[in-house]
Amino acid sequence: MDPGPHDENSVAQDSVTGEEISSTTIPPFTANKDTKPPKLTELRSQSKQRPSAKESSTHSVPHALPALTTFTGRAGLGAYIHAPESFPGSRVIRYDENFVVTNDLYPKSSIHLLLLPRHPEKQFLHPYEALQETEFLSTIQEEVRKLKLLVAKELQRCFSKFSSKDQEREEAIENALEAGKELDEASLPPGRDWSKEVIAGIHSHPSMSHLHIHILSVDRHNQCMRHRKHYNSFNTPFLVGVEEFPMKKEDMRRRFKEKFLREDLVCWRCGRNFGNKFARLKEHLEEEFEEWKKE
Repeated sequence: MDPGPHDENSVAQDSVTGEEISSTTIPPFTANKDTKPPKLTELRSQSKQRPSAKESSTHSVPHALPALTTFTGRAGLGAYIHAPESFPGSRVIRYDENFVVTNDLYPKSSIHLLLLPRHPEKQFLHPYEALQETEFLSTIQEEVRKLKLLVAKELQRCFSKFSSKDQEREEAIENALEAGKELDEASLPPGRDWSKEVIAGIHSHPSMSHLHIHILSVDRHNQCMRHRKHYNSFNTPFLVGVEEFPMKKEDMRRRFKEKFLREDLVCWRCGRNFGNKFARLKEHLEEEFEEWKKE
């Protein structure tokens, strides 16, 4: 059996820093009763600024309120699974009896969501084990498909004004309307397919105890991307795509997890190798982000 995601003997395999393994306290009030899909503007609300140490360790509440329930350390995601209705829409995007969807507290791309299954028998299993069951895997893959479309819509909302493909389509539509012509979808430029700019997967060594799936834009552009292992955890086989499950028993990623975090830093877009020079990679990613938006 694969080691549990909270195996303390495997700290070297963690893709996050100690400060990111933070406790979460359930607020003693209901701030998010609406379980409908969020306004798309909420998806990026957590990626605009890095959470303060105070926010990442606990949610501040008035002293007069009763004692709070805290999920400590690697169990921090349990708070969202246990009481998603208690968190604001900027943190918990939506939930139902099967899943909770949150903004990642430490996003590694311009949009970075977490899908948290609420299945009591699956929550603490390693993903390799949990996603071996065909029926459960199918529900995960379907939910991921929906979330990838949601993220794609938000990318389009945020960045289509920079995209040459989208601008070409918009100009064609405007020209047709000005000429009084009926819009013929078949003759219009297709525009940019933003769904191709979204990835989803699990870390081969999850740093948090509860089963969770990452859904994020491909840009790897965020100020929370601050370490070599941050980047490599989303740009090497350390990230296992949801579509790759169920995994074969002999898959090398089951045994050689930590080596991926130590690999050379390679640009996700152009393939340039930066060795172990993370600062230089970060400068390059800023440039690539601007070029990526223009596609």
